[in-house]
Amino acid sequence: MKDLFCKIFGDNKDALVFFAPGRVNLIGEHIDYNGGEVFPVSLSIGTYAAIRKREDSIIQFYSENFSENGIIKADLKDYKNWEKLTDDNGKLIWCSYCMGVIKEIIENYKAFDKGFDVVYKGNIPNSSGLSSSASIEVLTAYFLKEMYDVDISMIDIAKVSMKAENDFIGMKCGIMDQFIIAVGKENCGVLLNTQTLKYEYVPIDLGDNSIVIINSKKKRNLSGSEYNTRRSQCEEALKIINNPAYECLCDMTVTEFEKVAAVISEKTIQNRARHAVYENKRTKDMVKALADKNYELCGKLLYESHYSLKDLYEVSCEEIDFLVEESKKIDGVIGARITGAGFGGCMVSIMKNDVIEDYTEIIGKAYKDKFNLDAEFYKVDIGSIKKLTV
Repeated sequence: MKDLFCKIFGDNKDALVFFAPGRVNLIGEHIDYNGGEVFPVSLSIGTYAAIRKREDSIIQFYSENFSENGIIKADLKDYKNWEKLTDDNGKLIWCSYCMGVIKEIIENYKAFDKGFDVVYKGNIPNSSGLSSSASIEVLTAYFLKEMYDVDISMIDIAKVSMKAENDFIGMKCGIMDQFIIAVGKENCGVLLNTQTLKYEYVPIDLGDNSIVIINSKKKRNLSGSEYNTRRSQCEEALKIINNPAYECLCDMTVTEFEKVAAVISEKTIQNRARHAVYENKRTKDMVKALADKNYELCGKLLYESHYSLKDLYEVSCEEIDFLVEESKKIDGVIGARITGAGFGGCMVSIMKNDVIEDYTEIIGKAYKDKFNLDAEFYKVDIGSIKKLTV
């Protein structure tokens, strides 16, 4: 990162390097905005930043992943007028995520007038569902905290990052992605109650199994997808149920939901709500299954989650459905499901270590033959945010 900084800005004197992980949600999908409990892990792949303060108010952004955009400049003196940036085709420019976070920090925590030069580089596949956007948001807030002595907790960093994405970018995401990236801990998952933000670290011991992520290479543009529609549909379901005992869908048990489900006459709205309530239960069951080292049950829950996301929530896609079905044919694959917001991106699986090599070859070939796409396979470890230089 220091070499890259030197290449872009001439030298790397006084440059500092920081890292923020990506994340994968083992289970608990599309319930972070429904008050549910989610179970993500932070990854050893993520986003790096090399940064150095300037003496003026200029910020210079550069990303090795989007080198075609070159160096993008912004002026802190004009931060009140900042808006998200788009290219000539109307596509969002990556540094908008950073600008939204900076604006939130200045307005709500600490004003600063000295800019910086920063180089980002990530090894999270873009648009894959492993939270490259949340990673760069939390990373930006974290290095501002460290370099400008901003008095902000890691949980508030998650909140600021989510608010920047909600308000500045216009993507009405929940807090799960930013939260796990900010507080994630090595070798642990985080069971997060998204309504109260209470959380607990859950040690993950998979024995002779590993988490393997498969990137379908099916790109998705979430801001232009039906993500916000799904959220509105869940809000509509809660409104129809109209019971003051339930502040959110995931306040209901499965039994309680089935008693009132019939009042939701529109089947699509009912399906969205049913997914949320049942997925919340699956999350709790997964945590217990891991504690019991009941890997067979873990796999069953992963598959159930996938079919719920496919059939009830309708956020899967042909490519990942194919990957799931082909995975079921291979001995040693314990379970698999689409992960992230959907409409493309990645599948998360748990499988025995001794089948990973054969799995990669067999599934990679079948997928290439079917879709003419080269899937990417990642055997991942669980990582955490950190400052890499002092």
